Amino acid sequence: MRIILRNIFIVLPAVIISVFVYTKLMAKIGSGSPPPDAPLEQRADLIRVYKAERRMVLLRGDAPISTYRISLGTAADEGPKQREGDEKTPEGRYEIDWRNPQSMAHLSLHISYPSPDNRRNAEAGGFPPGGNIMIHGLPNGWGLVGNAHQLWDWTDGCIAVTNSEMRDIWARVPNHTPIEIVP
Repeated sequence: MRIILRNIFIVLPAVIISVFVYTKLMAKIGSGSPPPDAPLEQRADLIRVYKAERRMVLLRGDAPISTYRISLGTAADEGPKQREGDEKTPEGRYEIDWRNPQSMAHLSLHISYPSPDNRRNAEAGGFPPGGNIMIHGLPNGWGLVGNAHQLWDWTDGCIAVTNSEMRDIWARVPNHTPIEIVP
């Protein structure tokens, strides 16, 4: 029994350290080249996120052109994001205001949170509002997790999809596309 416990105390920290180092290394390597833009008729002019359903829909006009299962912030069911570190996903109307092809998570599109109202409300409570809320793929090097990431909410407030879905979203969503995030 002692040998088993000793081996656990040796192997477990080694595994944890290895996973940490692997994740940090893959984050620095990046996610490769982004895909080309989709043809104009396949691009979205609105993104709608249904938090309770863990669903994101790309729309062109009133017609859905793609739907994705998503993971959210670990506290997403506790209401809209109110401050930095609350691990909630924002609610409201924003836009995709920039993109990161060298993201630590396979490609990412930045959501324009915080709005002026978000900023005022957080600061009135004495807190920074937080930011850097993204639609992103899985952490670099963890793409094999695939759809299993949907089994729980694991982000700090972002909207996560698989890497192949992120490539599709990247190609279909131009900068300044509005995004509505509803409870």
